[in-house]
Amino acid sequence: MLRSEKDTDIKLISEGFAKANGAFIVDFKGMKVEQVTTLRKKLHAAQSEMKVVRNTLARRAFKDHPVADQAFASTMTGTNAIVFAFGEVVAVAKTLADFGKDVEALKIKSGMMDGEALDSKKINFLATLPGKDQLRAQLLMLFKEPSARLARVLNEYATKNGAPATEAEAPQA
Repeated sequence: MLRSEKDTDIKLISEGFAKANGAFIVDFKGMKVEQVTTLRKKLHAAQSEMKVVRNTLARRAFKDHPVADQAFASTMTGTNAIVFAFGEVVAVAKTLADFGKDVEALKIKSGMMDGEALDSKKINFLATLPGKDQLRAQLLMLFKEPSARLARVLNEYATKNGAPATEAEAPQA
């Protein structure tokens, strides 16, 4: 590998850390090409990207990002790829965990989110959490429920006292 190619790879890894909301180190040794391609497609759908890296080049890129250096320096042995999460980090963790259940060769070594290092246990816990969209839906349902109950109670009260339940049933004057 030429020096210019190495510098380009280091720059790409460093830019990935600068843009990403989180990152994960995975070991993909033993996976078939079709499986890696499928994983890349699933990760792309989750707004993330997987980059196969050479450990020495990744360590050089970590110098620009001390949090990444702290989180990943000890796990950079063997065959590694960095998964950059540009969107929702929880969705990427779910994608990796679900794919890891189907393909045992994929091992999640460590991760990083919001400046905090994550080990494999924390990543698996993160994968069990609901995503942003699901949390938003649950919050909206919480906001909607009290007003819906109030409307039902008022409607029931009006029906018991002989008042029409809706405007359509009210007599026209």
